[in-house]
Amino acid sequence: MTSSINSKLLDDMLFLRQLATDTVEASRVKPGSSVGQYGPNVTGKTLIRPGGRDCYPAFWIRDFAMSLGSGLISHEETTHALFLTALRQAPEDWHTKTGSFVPRGSIADHITFQGRPIFFPGTIDDFENQGGPWGRYPSLDDHFYFIEMAWHLAIIAGQEKILTADIDGTSMIKRLDLSFAVPPATDDSELVRCGEENRGVSFGFTDSVVHTGHLLFCSLLRYRAARQMAELHQRLQNGDAAQKYSRIADAIFASLPRIFGHESGLLRASTGMSAQPDVWGSAFAVYSGILKNTDAAGVVRALLQAFRNGTISWKGNIRHVPTDADFSSSSAWEQVVGNYPKNRYQNGAYWNTPTGWVCFAISQISEHDAQQIATDYVNELRDGDFRQDDDHGSPYECIHPENDFRQNPVYMTSVTCPLEAFRRLGWLADIRDCADRKTLGSASALLP
Repeated sequence: MTSSINSKLLDDMLFLRQLATDTVEASRVKPGSSVGQYGPNVTGKTLIRPGGRDCYPAFWIRDFAMSLGSGLISHEETTHALFLTALRQAPEDWHTKTGSFVPRGSIADHITFQGRPIFFPGTIDDFENQGGPWGRYPSLDDHFYFIEMAWHLAIIAGQEKILTADIDGTSMIKRLDLSFAVPPATDDSELVRCGEENRGVSFGFTDSVVHTGHLLFCSLLRYRAARQMAELHQRLQNGDAAQKYSRIADAIFASLPRIFGHESGLLRASTGMSAQPDVWGSAFAVYSGILKNTDAAGVVRALLQAFRNGTISWKGNIRHVPTDADFSSSSAWEQVVGNYPKNRYQNGAYWNTPTGWVCFAISQISEHDAQQIATDYVNELRDGDFRQDDDHGSPYECIHPENDFRQNPVYMTSVTCPLEAFRRLGWLADIRDCADRKTLGSASALLP
């Protein structure tokens, strides 16, 4: 997909690319380095955490994998991240002290600078007491982001040999198979599903939200991972395995719009607890190419109308739930873990991470509105640019106009994810100079 761009938009995109480059650099933790009281990094090579300054002092699998499509992370850094994650994959079933359960093959939510796997949100490095209210099962989405990292190296970087590499007695492809099988899919729809008794986080950017039933975002990730696993097994000439994963992807493709449809035109986040319409998931479904044309058109129209109504965007940042679809006057979602009042963090604040997905979706029917969101987004980044001084922190993790709320400065996916989406839209001058798929990000290679 390519789009016409004006000089202001081009200037904004060039600014964004440099800001993203500097944000990723600020997020790097070299061997032997620490972040505040956390560290040093003893994993042997550079790790990339979710942001700079004091932001999230550990290696988060999710944030790293989501940033690969920006083109700002080296293959060497990706190789280290992938093999470190594989080495920390749960070798056997494990019951935590808090009553949670880590199945064999589980992928960590994050890994400390000391190399210890933490499978649940809610703590940076408390290995013994992880889990509890943050889920019976580990964060489910990381299992598919692990596959994203491997696919990126094997296909985008052309390093297929990593698939047969031996990691502590188990090949990489076998570890990917184990990882894929952990998140529960319990019916013919092949959608990820959980109840309160076996709940796991659907998506780390809503890890404080209790979702049950069929899970939208995790199912979108499972669809993409199934396509990627089919390709990886095909490269290894494992025809039966490739066909199995293709059938899973086909089943998700067929069932997802029907299961998650909502009267608003958006997709709902889940079918059980906290089943509010999900702006992020709806936009990502369009971005991932999982929706048929008629289904995608309905979602895109709903996103455009919500933007024009002022219910999903502020300064180009995007809310999880439209303001007119909150569960109650005191919470955007039905149930939230932790002390997060309305309009803070994942319970109603505005985020940059999905801005590019929303722009991509809306651009299908209104280039003007999509570019307006992007302009609003970059204007906020310019005003708050962290490179000015310590009193400025853009890109922030999330913001809200109430009391000028700002949280976690120098946040990586706030610029890397939109950058990838804007590349797909053709809004960056160098998009025409990309010689091959290695230069483009992972999502661009997944274009239908």
